[in-house]
Amino acid sequence: MRSFPFTAIYAQEDFKLALILCMIDPGLGGVLALGDKGTGKTTTVRGLSHLMQRCITGFPFVNLPIGATEDRVLGTIRLDILINEKRTEVQQGLLAAANQGILYIDEVNLLNDYLMDVLLDAAASGAYHLERDTVSQWFESKFCLVGTMNPEEGELRPQLLDRFGLSVTVKTPMDRIDRMEIISRRLQFDTDTPAFIEKYDRQEQQLVQQIMYAREQLKQVSYSDMILANIADTCIQYQVEGLRADILLLKAARAHAAFFGKKEVTTDDIHKVMPFVLSHRSKHYSSTQNSQQQRENQSPREEKEGDSIRISMS
Repeated sequence: MRSFPFTAIYAQEDFKLALILCMIDPGLGGVLALGDKGTGKTTTVRGLSHLMQRCITGFPFVNLPIGATEDRVLGTIRLDILINEKRTEVQQGLLAAANQGILYIDEVNLLNDYLMDVLLDAAASGAYHLERDTVSQWFESKFCLVGTMNPEEGELRPQLLDRFGLSVTVKTPMDRIDRMEIISRRLQFDTDTPAFIEKYDRQEQQLVQQIMYAREQLKQVSYSDMILANIADTCIQYQVEGLRADILLLKAARAHAAFFGKKEVTTDDIHKVMPFVLSHRSKHYSSTQNSQQQRENQSPREEKEGDSIRISMS
């Protein structure tokens, strides 16, 4: 099955950028996408996984169903082998299968709290312990957790919200030209899939090379005391509880700088990733709208043509 190209996805620039940042620095803790149904969130995540498969062989994309059992998620003993061959063999769960890839949960707010806690713990630690009868096994589980949800169908607990590194809101486009472009691209893909994929092949290759280069350069990106002070002041200003937001702001800004080939984090990097880190952590931040955010919420066709690197790749 061929996926819609990631670079062909239109009018989802914030979601795409947040996902890219998590590919550059998996330590960011994944992305929570809130918004309307039918806005292409699943298509975007699948497109990213196929993009990454260009450079990472077997890059996993695991779709965790809401009704999944604990055994399916964590793993279990294979009873057929135990009965027929009198030996113990563990069948790995979805968490282990997603190692080094993406674990995707649609309607994540409907997942039971226990499994949600297990998922977030595994995402944070990069591994988990499976205890089953006589079996005790350690599984590596380093993945990018991507959850999508419609807030009208129920909220996540605040402590669970905080565990998602980044958060974006994906809204139905209300601009006529944007909607026309989205419909046109989808119809082109459905009419002649190979030709449409070929059309975006160069952009896909350029983007994945940019991501992989940023991953290699990430640790070389420096930051000053002024940047740290800026981050601390920002989190104090918006009355964010705990220090996770401070750490994630720096990490996300560093990944953003690496993506654009910069050697040092700037205040522009902080402002760009600020909505991703603070929107689900600060009630005060969600009610504000600075000029930077307004500029970033423009439709892709309103972006400056002079930008040297464009996230939209459209």
